Amino acid sequence: MNFRAKLRPEPIGFQLAPMIDVVFLLLCFFMTSQLFAQWETDVPLTLPTARTGETSRRLPGEITLNITADGRVIVNAKPYTDTELTTMLERLAKLYPGQPVVLRADRATPYEQIIRVLDLCRQADIWNISFATLPPSS
Repeated sequence: MNFRAKLRPEPIGFQLAPMIDVVFLLLCFFMTSQLFAQWETDVPLTLPTARTGETSRRLPGEITLNITADGRVIVNAKPYTDTELTTMLERLAKLYPGQPVVLRADRATPYEQIIRVLDLCRQADIWNISFATLPPSS
């Protein structure tokens, strides 16, 4: 006797619940990543242009130091004094050797202000420093 012929499993239909879960998780991921991408661009700076500059990948844990035209340093929408910035950079350098830092300075920022922040990075043993620029407008 063949009992298997009668025990055919019914075909499983389209499962909607797992599909909704996946779409919801993707939506949460993209909303969160967009929020983090916008944090550092909220500071109104006019970046200088460079013909030879290239857009690099963002490194994990990268810190962006925004230097305004009047010399204030802003990190994550919070202004820092020189002592606060030095303390934060020293703590980062101790916890994460080779910590990447990006300097975003306004076009009108005096050169001495940029050197002041570079000196603070050097005092804190931060050596992985990049400068943010814009490509030339066409």
